Order: sequence, then structure tokens, then C-alpha cells
Amino acid sequence: MSLPHAPLSVVCFGDSLTWGFNPIDRSRYDHGVRWTRLMQEVLGPEFYVVEEGLNSRTTVFEDPVMGDKNGLAHLATVLESHKPIDILVIMLGTNNLKRRFNMSAVEIALSMERLIALALASGSGPRGAAPKILLMSPPPANDFSGTAFEEQFLGDVTQEISRRLAPLYASMAETYSIGFFETGSVVKTSAVDAIHLDPDTQPILARAIAGKVRELAG
Repeated sequence: MSLPHAPLSVVCFGDSLTWGFNPIDRSRYDHGVRWTRLMQEVLGPEFYVVEEGLNSRTTVFEDPVMGDKNGLAHLATVLESHKPIDILVIMLGTNNLKRRFNMSAVEIALSMERLIALALASGSGPRGAAPKILLMSPPPANDFSGTAFEEQFLGDVTQEISRRLAPLYASMAETYSIGFFETGSVVKTSAVDAIHLDPDTQPILARAIAGKVRELAG
């Protein structure tokens, strides 16, 4: 049965948390597990969810170790390739916590602000307007001791910086009159690797973000 109107486009732009990284075996969660695909099921045919997650993506940096990971540069292309975009969901910041970038929480938030400003000025929404934006703060890091990522992050320092991101992102969302969701309010990062999400958290996050998307859609 055809819909009376085209579904609303929801582009989920992020890093491995959006891509669906499995901390246990470092594979990708399949379609029946990852939160972006589950969110599509929750939202139904009135919405069309586009996954734009990339492992190790940063907010604004080219990664000297991993290569092409600059979220600001990628977003410019994504906004063009998927327009018109009704709702843009952004969750980035975890990879900025790596020791090689040496960023404070405030600096990470300021770099995220550049992506928000780009999206709002892009004209990539319906009829040349800006898309509605949902900014998600990444969940705070877990204990890195003994994990595969222990050498890439700064342990307790990284955990503390990651905990400071949510209020900074919330303040930014208020400033720009965009949506906000504190991911750490409903899910925790895995004890396996300290930064990714276990499979049982995926449906919880899917339902929570679906609710926020519906709110933004009006």
C-alpha cells in the first residue's frame, strides 16, 4: 500500500556507535541488532532511516593513524548526497577522546559546533531550508583497563572528559534551538572495550531515539 506522502528522511551521522561496532568480536552488528535499523522498525514506513556511521570518525580531524576520518568534511558531502533531509541525527565525539588528539571536553564541544553550524547553513532540508537536527551526546566511556583500546585513550582522564560532554552538548542544542538526547541516560558503554555498545543496549537506544525523532517531526 502506497503512502499518501513520501516518508520523512532521517540521516544518522556518526562513528562506530552508529555503524554498529560489536565490541566482542569487532564485527558489525547485523540488521536485526543495530539501533539504527531497529529504529527504522519502530518508526515504521512514515520514516526512512539512512545510516551514515563510520568507524573512528572524529568531529573535525583527519586521523594521522587511521586516515580519512574528518566528520566535518564528510558531513558536507552527506548533506548534499542525501538531501532533502528532514531530520539529521548526529552523534560524534568519542574518537576525539583519543590521546593523539589531546582535546578537552570544551574543545570537543566547540568542534561539534562547527558541524551544527554547517548543517544549519546547508539548505539541505525540505524546500531549501535547514534540516531539523537531533544532537546526541555519546555515552561516557567505561573502564579502559585491560581492553583493546587501553593504549589509545587516557584511562580515568578520558572517562572524566567523556562525562563532561553531555551538559556541554545540551547547552549547545539550546543555543541553536535543536533537539538533544543524552545517550548515557539510557545506555552504558560495554565493559568489553569501554566505548562501544553491547547488543542488549541497541533496542533501548532505538526506542529512545525514535521517540525524539517523532517529537522533531511534529
